[in-house]
Amino acid sequence: MASKLLLQRRLFRFLQLSPSSFCSSSSSSIGSPCHSVKAAETLSLSTSSRSFCSQKSNLVDESHGPTPIDYRSLLEEGEFHSLADTTIHSLQEKFEDYGDSIDLDGFDIDYGNDVLTIKLGELGTYVLNKQTPNRQLWLSSPVSGPSRFDWDQDTKAWIYRRNKAKLYKILEVELEQLCGKPIVLS
Repeated sequence: MASKLLLQRRLFRFLQLSPSSFCSSSSSSIGSPCHSVKAAETLSLSTSSRSFCSQKSNLVDESHGPTPIDYRSLLEEGEFHSLADTTIHSLQEKFEDYGDSIDLDGFDIDYGNDVLTIKLGELGTYVLNKQTPNRQLWLSSPVSGPSRFDWDQDTKAWIYRRNKAKLYKILEVELEQLCGKPIVLS
């Protein structure tokens, strides 16, 4: 309680000490600094609001957010394991062949505990693993960062819901960019 009162006093003092140059007799419209100071002066210090800003942040563009999950389309656990294991083992084989075809110091592939790790030496490391509770494959990329892929029944592919990108396509583009040689995964 004492810290809340102290914070309120500091806020009130700050608003009182704000430069008067913000305000002129003609600039008392809503949204102007003068209006904000006058509003703060009349603000009751006993409010229980925890936010100083009533406007919604425009930092996140909600129109580009992830598409909603259709929970009716979630895979049964057995089907998920079958699809995920097939995908990971197929990628492992293709990456091994790819590694044999390029000259890259530090190239190494490791698979264990449902985690596929592709080391590209100084270029970075990819990690692909299963997330059974979510029925997703998670990818950590040195180029694009973390991504979570859901199985799409219509396209028969692992899709990143935020941008509709396909797992294989992301890997093909990024590996060619990093290693200088194309790879075909699909």
